Amino acid sequence: MLRLPSLPPALTRLPGSAQRLRALAAVVLAAVTVLLRPLAPFRLAPGWLVGALLLWALAEGMLLLWRPRRWR
Repeated sequence: MLRLPSLPPALTRLPGSAQRLRALAAVVLAAVTVLLRPLAPFRLAPGWLVGALLLWALAEGMLLLWRPRRWR
């Protein structure tokens, strides 16, 4: 059985891990959408949807940089 490697502690257990994981998911989703845009099914996605994904990824990245979760 194929066993995938576990995620690093920065994405699973440390404070702010949920915020980092959400930002990573936003960036990956936006990058995949932009890279697959030339393929037939993705050509049907409207431009505002692609732009919204990119803005979401940018907002998550900025939140992570400006207001990271800290120990309380």
